[in-house]
Amino acid sequence: MFKLFLGGILRLFKLPIMKKIKIHSTKREELIEITKEVSNHVPETGEGVCMLFTQHTTCGLTINENADPDVKQDILLFLKNTIPQYYDGFKHFEHNSDAHIKSSLMGSSVTIPYKNGKLLLGTWQGIYLCEFDGARERKVIVEIL
Repeated sequence: MFKLFLGGILRLFKLPIMKKIKIHSTKREELIEITKEVSNHVPETGEGVCMLFTQHTTCGLTINENADPDVKQDILLFLKNTIPQYYDGFKHFEHNSDAHIKSSLMGSSVTIPYKNGKLLLGTWQGIYLCEFDGARERKVIVEIL
């Protein structure tokens, strides 16, 4: 009850709300849709922005099509072919330099506006955690402003 009251007070004064989402990847490389998990933290009233940030250096975040699963596979295929895991010039001893590069290209944050409980994504858009060095548990910080 107190949490609900406190949450209402924070929104009344437009103070930021920060949450954390945990995601478990099952493959070395995969795109995991997290739109529903993020939507669960959006206030039912008011408007603002939802900022997402991952604190990892071998995964990223992106917004892309969520209607056709082939798009996810095409993105992963292109990145894998363009930046292979085992490249003769890589010096990083953990053999995951490719994951660091892919993560940098995708980015570690996304920002989405919201209004009255809904993320203002396009019809075919979804939010994805881009795993490049799994399987692991990943954390995404959700800040509601």
